[in-house]
Amino acid sequence: MTINIENKIAPAEASQSSVIENFVKQPKALFIFAHGAGADKSHHFMENFSTALNNKNINVVRFNFPYMDKRLVDGRKYPPNRMPLLLECYQEVVDKYLQDNSNGLPVFIGGKSMGGRVAATLSSSGVAVKGTVCIGYPFHPQKKPEKLRLEPLQETLLPILILQGDRDTLGDKSEIENYDISPLCEVFYFEDGDHNLKPRVKSGYTHAQHLKTAVEQLVRFIHEQS
Repeated sequence: MTINIENKIAPAEASQSSVIENFVKQPKALFIFAHGAGADKSHHFMENFSTALNNKNINVVRFNFPYMDKRLVDGRKYPPNRMPLLLECYQEVVDKYLQDNSNGLPVFIGGKSMGGRVAATLSSSGVAVKGTVCIGYPFHPQKKPEKLRLEPLQETLLPILILQGDRDTLGDKSEIENYDISPLCEVFYFEDGDHNLKPRVKSGYTHAQHLKTAVEQLVRFIHEQS
């Protein structure tokens, strides 16, 4: 049985954030899951992925970065906070759940796109978790392959699993294979997948298949690193 708890704080500029807890009765691990730049913690991708992880006995915590809570309160499209505030926000969420972790669950962090980049950046700071999962890592901005974001993947102190569509416009397979990243990073490619892991019809794959595989790979990674 899944328990959903939502606590809305929605500050204007504070690093605190609103949270949704998707908890199960006999969890094997806790995954702290950050959203991407354009969609909040309640987006159907975040919700469906969390439900699938619950079905594998993984507790999930979803949260909004401050700018996203501000968007929801004001109804205006604010840009993402700068990285220092994103990191502070994520670290505060991690600290809370590490402190409250009375049952000693292995804790993992990660996120979709920008959320994964923030989690990967935390991975070089000595954060006390087991590993990091990035779903559609933004290796560079769209149409700007020269502006690489490799430092988190080069400086990580933790194992990182990257779940990447092989035609992702923010870093495709042909590009990634030429990047110099840490051996702690594992990249799992999804055939014909885009930034959301979605394949084209002609590929013979479906989005549902790729998302199911993504969940399986995440759970496999959790078991290996726990």
